[in-house]
Amino acid sequence: MPRFSTRLFLSAVLAATTGSTSAVQAAEPIETPEQTIQTTLDSVEQVFSQPASFTQQMTEAGICGTGTCGAGCGAAGCQSDGDCDGLNWLQTALDRPLLADYQNMPIGDCWTASVGGQLRYRFMDENNRLRPGGPGRSTYDLWRITPYMQLKYGDSITGYVQAIDASIFNQELPITPIDQNRSDLMAYYIDAVIGETDTGKLHVRVGRQQLQYGSQYLVSPLPWANTFRTWDGIRLYYTSDTWDIDGFWTRPSNSGAGALFRPTSFDQPDSSRNFSGIYSTYKGLANATLDLYWLYLEESESKNGILDGRVHTFGSRYTSKTAVKDCCGETVGTWAFELEGAFQVGSNETFLGNPNQGIAAGMVHTNLGYTWNQAPWTPNVKGVFYWASGDSNPADGTNRNFNTLFPFGHAYWGILDNLNGSNLLNYSLQATVKPTDKLTFNTQLHWFAKDKAASPIFNVAGAPFPAGASTTSSTYIGSELDLIATYQISKTLQVQSGYSWFWYGSAVNNAAAPLPRGDASQFYVMTTWTF
Repeated sequence: MPRFSTRLFLSAVLAATTGSTSAVQAAEPIETPEQTIQTTLDSVEQVFSQPASFTQQMTEAGICGTGTCGAGCGAAGCQSDGDCDGLNWLQTALDRPLLADYQNMPIGDCWTASVGGQLRYRFMDENNRLRPGGPGRSTYDLWRITPYMQLKYGDSITGYVQAIDASIFNQELPITPIDQNRSDLMAYYIDAVIGETDTGKLHVRVGRQQLQYGSQYLVSPLPWANTFRTWDGIRLYYTSDTWDIDGFWTRPSNSGAGALFRPTSFDQPDSSRNFSGIYSTYKGLANATLDLYWLYLEESESKNGILDGRVHTFGSRYTSKTAVKDCCGETVGTWAFELEGAFQVGSNETFLGNPNQGIAAGMVHTNLGYTWNQAPWTPNVKGVFYWASGDSNPADGTNRNFNTLFPFGHAYWGILDNLNGSNLLNYSLQATVKPTDKLTFNTQLHWFAKDKAASPIFNVAGAPFPAGASTTSSTYIGSELDLIATYQISKTLQVQSGYSWFWYGSAVNNAAAPLPRGDASQFYVMTTWTF
């Protein structure tokens, strides 16, 4: 083969491997064979120095078949090939929301309108969880559709309405309040800018809305649940380059937030429960943030053993990320650190049969993780510690069980969803890898114990389980292993699957009924489509 033809062939192969699409660059002449060899080695080294991209391209090559497209769609002029055109069209269609043409539609001077939504399906197979109606096995199907409409006047005024239809089918065990909410309104509010400076804006939002703060250990809309959490109320929030400050007063409007369970009728705010507070985030630190907050929950009625009364939560949270660089200044790794602490004071009307108790409780969680940014599959390893106080003497007039308020327990205390976070110790090791840009594997190992043996186990709903005080002197609740795979098919379509095992310890096995049970397991497959 003539030298120029060899050069053209090698350049085309390298262009296909590295994703280049320029035929002019591929045919650029080289003066000497030594330069050709050096260019080849440099290109190969560049490919293997980006393992995630290389893995993705190799995966795409297998999909596109042989011939001009054998090196992968989008490489070496693939766009003109019929098969690749079809695959590119399909990928483009999946990446684009179905109602993308109805986003930010102009409807007059300064006015725009948008519509969209999300459809989610989850199949569940669970066995022996710590939940009402158990122990036992149940397989069931969860459907949820949440369409929305939005009307905006410039950046000053936003009107938002979002509906929800959440349903459950084929279940053997009783329905829980977070499973079903048929034909209801999940959100409806007006958001307006009421003040502006050179550095920030002050907004007011009035109506039904979701709340989410920090890492969601204490305040979360609970997106894992089939029904979310929602509140009715007013929120003032200020955003700038260095500060985010929120002040809010709300009442829960659905059962996920503690209101009455109305699965087939319109949700109404619960007049017996008020939730308010101030949450601020300082962003002026280098590669770090600092949160300071006060949260106030008032519950005037006792409901299924849930902590009631008046609870003030004061806390702070610090997060940071630190890049690790090589001698050339390239980031090869990242340290991530988080530390949060909170304490609670107030009073309970009645709890576990003990009236008029004071409250003195606390919580600390921290995690430290490291990501190998340049390693194949970009592995991340993280260690987690969590402590929330229990009560060693429930009859002494002071309740020391920490109230986790409205947490995202699924993300922190095992995806099997056995525990709430009150009276709890959790030691956890977690690891994540990304074989491709679209595929992620995560594994978590948890070790759970009660902080105080005299206090009960609190299930995922925040209620003592079983209702009443502890009946065993043991503290070891058990261990959980979680395996989770997430595949992002496109920007609008995701599939996730998880399997969990929970091996119960002496705090469950040695207790009175209905706690003792066989070890728990759970399997799920979930598909989420954003339209």
